[in-house]
Amino acid sequence: MNPIKVLLADDEQLVRSGFRLLLDVAEDISVVGEATNGAEAVELARATRPDVVLMDIRMPRVDGIQATREIAAMLPDVRVLILTTYDTDAHVFEGLVAGASGFLLKDAGPAELLHGIRVIAAGEALLAPRVTRRLIAQVTAQRTATRAGEERLAVLTEREREVLALVGRGMSNAEIGAELFLSPATARTHVSRAMVKLGARDRAQLVVIAYQTGLVTP
Repeated sequence: MNPIKVLLADDEQLVRSGFRLLLDVAEDISVVGEATNGAEAVELARATRPDVVLMDIRMPRVDGIQATREIAAMLPDVRVLILTTYDTDAHVFEGLVAGASGFLLKDAGPAELLHGIRVIAAGEALLAPRVTRRLIAQVTAQRTATRAGEERLAVLTEREREVLALVGRGMSNAEIGAELFLSPATARTHVSRAMVKLGARDRAQLVVIAYQTGLVTP
């Protein structure tokens, strides 16, 4: 099996060096480049076609949000994992909307970081449990369900709406299946259909949509 190709994007040399030291030890992960700002991240992503980009938010020239937006639009197979220092960083939500597949705090342990990269590379979403619900609640506290949101959800069946609501609450396929008396495989099928109908890249995008449309409220 080919190693997971990772691109590091952070303006701090010490941070990049620390990540590289950690990742170089992992047999199934290979660092293919280092970017010091968002513009470099986009250029290197185009040149190296990594599986995962570890993306810092605050960088000079082009920030991580804009870089994520450009990479998601240009390279749909490249996954972005946003790294942030603060668990109240509202920009993380913007990153998810821009196309990121999830986020982690920079103080995450080595095992958590390696797991996150593997999860993202496998096409899943990574939403750090200790901050996701609080973060999204903060950002969406003033949002209310609108007619536009209801129209967006109109393409879903009633069951798919139920499943989307549970995805928005952070449940796994197994947990959704238990909640709705479905098998995990059936729950996964409903999640996949909701993704296709709503034009979502991955599970992280479904969480965003669930909150944006008012289907799930803080």
